[in-house]
Amino acid sequence: MIKSQEESEDPYSRLKKKTGEIEKKLGYCFRDKNLLLLSFVHRSFINEYRQIINRQNERLEFLGDSVLGLIIADFLYQTLPNHPEGSLSHLRSRLVDAPSCESYLKKLKLEDYLLLGKGEQRSHGKGRSSILANVFEAIVGAIYLDGGFSAAKEFVLKKCEDLIGKGMKGPSKNYKARLQEYSQKVFQKPPTYKVLKEFGPDHSKEFTVVALIGDEEVGLGVGTSKKEAEQNAASDALAKIEEKES
Repeated sequence: MIKSQEESEDPYSRLKKKTGEIEKKLGYCFRDKNLLLLSFVHRSFINEYRQIINRQNERLEFLGDSVLGLIIADFLYQTLPNHPEGSLSHLRSRLVDAPSCESYLKKLKLEDYLLLGKGEQRSHGKGRSSILANVFEAIVGAIYLDGGFSAAKEFVLKKCEDLIGKGMKGPSKNYKARLQEYSQKVFQKPPTYKVLKEFGPDHSKEFTVVALIGDEEVGLGVGTSKKEAEQNAASDALAKIEEKES
């Protein structure tokens, strides 16, 4: 059977022909198309196609991870002026973790452009959360190198706005349970919570709560209910404990 011209081409050459449709999905036009292409090259691919390309996307992923973290940190800082550092830190972690980055990539319908080696394809590499997450981070890194921080920020916040919003409103981890477990293990006593202040009308109150272990204030939280404020106070306490222990 005679192969068509497209079938006889290597996957990288076929990907080159699709840069326009990828850019349309991204909402960003690259000046350096090689950066865009490199975003989709998994290390398993170059093992089989080293004569075509000898670089893969891990360096872009490394850069994009930091850029994405800064974009989300800046967004949370501007959007949530009353949240303490610990709460912002945990929210950022949730919004930049592998499952979130995987969902961002899938929303853009970009997973089918990923270049994998044949062995990785057989092991269902395209379904691996970490691989897809890494591609999204690599794309962020590529846009940052091509157009600067403002271009990367506009891309992330515009294309992933709804998923970021859902992530912010999603169910919080039970930080109170985690803090209680830590406190019981280390100090043989549970933490307590105290409302420092509440303000606003009855239909729109905001509470500020402090978490204490014994007489020591270990975390501060703000929320629209006492329960939410206590969770945020526990989150703040855990972030401070983790920072101290590291």
